[in-house]
Amino acid sequence: MLLIHCPYCEEDRSELEFRWAGEAHIARPENIAAISDEEFAEFFFLRNNEKGLTYERWRHIHGCGRFFNAARDTVSDKFLMTYKAGLPKQPVPPAERALAVAEERTVETWEATEGDAR
Repeated sequence: MLLIHCPYCEEDRSELEFRWAGEAHIARPENIAAISDEEFAEFFFLRNNEKGLTYERWRHIHGCGRFFNAARDTVSDKFLMTYKAGLPKQPVPPAERALAVAEERTVETWEATEGDAR
């Protein structure tokens, strides 16, 4: 079970209390009525979905009910940090990033070992 830190409640709670709400820090077009169909589709439907560090929006649905942002490593599924909605994108502390990279290497090493065993 994952524990997620809510920056409003200031508690680590079970992942079951939260819902993922998409990629964070996506700027809404100034005049949405004036954008092309391609720009509309890109804004609403296309996301980066990158491997590694990603910034996401989450909602504490069974707690305070508020949205917040999180930096998460998609390889290890580790939450590196959370911060309140409305704040600009926060840099991940070096120690947290180093830990995530070390865990990512562990996963890759394990996958390589499992692949050799087959």
